[in-house]
Amino acid sequence: MATTNNLTTTYAGEFAGKYISAALLSGKTLAEGNITVVPNVKYKQVMKKVSTNGIVKDSTCDFDPTSTLTLTERILQPEEFQVNLQLCKQDFQSDWEAVQMGYSAFDNLPPQFSDFLIAHVADKVAQKMEQNIWAGTNANAGEFDGFKTTLLADGDVNDVAGQASTSANVAAEIGKVVDAIPSTIYGDEDLVIYVPNNIYRNYIRSLGGFGANGLGAAGTNSEGNQWYNMGNAVSFDGIQLVLATGLASDTMVAAQKSNLFFGTGLMADQNEVKVIDMADIDGSQNVRVVMRFTAGIQHGIGSDIVLYS
Repeated sequence: MATTNNLTTTYAGEFAGKYISAALLSGKTLAEGNITVVPNVKYKQVMKKVSTNGIVKDSTCDFDPTSTLTLTERILQPEEFQVNLQLCKQDFQSDWEAVQMGYSAFDNLPPQFSDFLIAHVADKVAQKMEQNIWAGTNANAGEFDGFKTTLLADGDVNDVAGQASTSANVAAEIGKVVDAIPSTIYGDEDLVIYVPNNIYRNYIRSLGGFGANGLGAAGTNSEGNQWYNMGNAVSFDGIQLVLATGLASDTMVAAQKSNLFFGTGLMADQNEVKVIDMADIDGSQNVRVVMRFTAGIQHGIGSDIVLYS
């Protein structure tokens, strides 16, 4: 079945030479290295978990192996995904870019549209991966289990009950997450708190102060709501807040970046979009857009992670 291609055009005036699409979520989690990427996983990768009891004992003259060492494992198994689109070049013959298709009966897909389509498909995949990493559910087509799903299923994870976030209560809610962070990882340099858009926005606004009607201070550096320029790193009690756009509203995860993993075959597969002109293959006027890649996530030590939901 061909991809449905709806063309709505005025075909009047002058073509601006630019295609636009609705804004997409950026793949911030992977692009900014906010979790550990494990490439070259062909099928599955086994991650060993080591735990010991008290290993320091009172000294004796004999060798006394009384400690206990326990080995368990987690499996990182990326799933296979694909993007398959098919466009008919005839749909563009009466559109803005008809001249750019050439005068031959064997048309070419308009080059500007082809370039736009490649970038758009890559961005759509990046957006879907961002959403899958944090909120995916394997039962849904095109998704794998995200961190919220795997963390909820792990009884070792430190769970914190949340509520709807506002600029008035956001500091107290983030504080609950900080209070639940195990002392064994508190202070680690790669410890961060992953927050969704709504909590990040509310925290930014709260740092602008509550100066209305003289009820509070003028916020960070006394700049009110102009203090933040979208470029500053934001922290809470010394712990960096990482904006994870794929996280569901009012959900937070506190973890070390080195304790959250994204597995794939080749990272390049996430960005390689192939455009195949079928004219020389089957004589049709179809153009196919193809991507194939693997992706999946896993966490390491559940007891070192806090899930607020």
